[in-house]
Amino acid sequence: MSIHLEFINFIVPINTIKQKYPGGWEKCLADHSNLIGGRVWYDEHLFRDGAMNPMDIGSLIDEWKERGFHTYDAEDNPSKWVDVCVVEVSSGGATLPCDWIAIEDNAAFLRGADKGEVVGRE
Repeated sequence: MSIHLEFINFIVPINTIKQKYPGGWEKCLADHSNLIGGRVWYDEHLFRDGAMNPMDIGSLIDEWKERGFHTYDAEDNPSKWVDVCVVEVSSGGATLPCDWIAIEDNAAFLRGADKGEVVGRE
C-alpha cells in the first residue's frame, strides 16, 4: 500500500513510531484519533500528517523532534531527513533527500515495498 500526497506532507515510518513515539504506535493513534481520515492517514508502513503552509509543517517537525525523533542530519545545515520526511506536492518530492521513501504518481510508499493501493483522506 501507499499513502496519497497532498500539499505539504509530514511522513514517518510506522516502525520508527513503534520504537520512538512515547507510548508507541497505539499512543500515536490515540493522540491523532480526531485527525485520522482528515489530515492524517496511514498504510501498513507509513504515517502521514500534513499542512498547507511551511509554518505549520515547521511546527510538526518541532513537535516530533520534542518526542525524540531525529528529524534531519544536521541542525544548522541539514542535508537529509532521518526519522521523518517532508514531501511537497508542488515541488514533486522530498524537500531533502530521504533514503527510505519512494514517490510515484502523487503517492508515497516505503522504499522496497510495493506501491499497491493508495490510502488517503476519507
